[in-house]
Amino acid sequence: MLHKEGKATIFITLVGLFAINALLQFMLPEQTIVHNIGIIISLAFLVIILQFFRNPAITPTKGDNLVVSPADGKVVVIEEVEADEYFSGKRLQISVFMSPFNVHVNRNPVSGIVRYFKYHPGKYLVAWHPKSSTENERTAVVIETPQKKQVLFKQIAGALAKRIVWYVKEGQPVEQGAEMGFIKFGSRVDLLLPLDAKVKVQLNQKVKGGTTILAEI
Repeated sequence: MLHKEGKATIFITLVGLFAINALLQFMLPEQTIVHNIGIIISLAFLVIILQFFRNPAITPTKGDNLVVSPADGKVVVIEEVEADEYFSGKRLQISVFMSPFNVHVNRNPVSGIVRYFKYHPGKYLVAWHPKSSTENERTAVVIETPQKKQVLFKQIAGALAKRIVWYVKEGQPVEQGAEMGFIKFGSRVDLLLPLDAKVKVQLNQKVKGGTTILAEI
């Protein structure tokens, strides 16, 4: 199944590839090899675009004390940090990097009420750059669980990501594992958890959005 955020991009890609191949046919009518190469490259590019916008069905992991991954990708940060938004003091940060080949649907890490939301315009540093968390285009969302625990997570644009989409707003109840947004092309998500959270993943571990348990709170 393809994600709704990909409809315009896929349409534009199809039109562009058709135009390029039609132009090759018109300008080089005798060059069959060139035509075949153009078709092969076009199909390969289309497959890359289609796989990027795939939206496979999942069975979300549920648990009042569990924090599940907001995205598919690889764990690149597990460390204590000084909170720079909403919270003051130290928090435990877990970051997941999404390559262009990962599913880019973002999901709620916990169930609860959205207590805070803010969109920050910004730069497009590579997603693994340390300053991407504070200088790149990003959103910040705080969800308060029924147990009054608060989890902040950020959608962070990368060098290729030029558009962040979100489906949540302050005061809205959200369900763990449900879609909360989408980031187009390479990017990352950061989570800021209480310091006493029990981490359940390791650095460089591959995780799945909505299903992999990152921590217990």
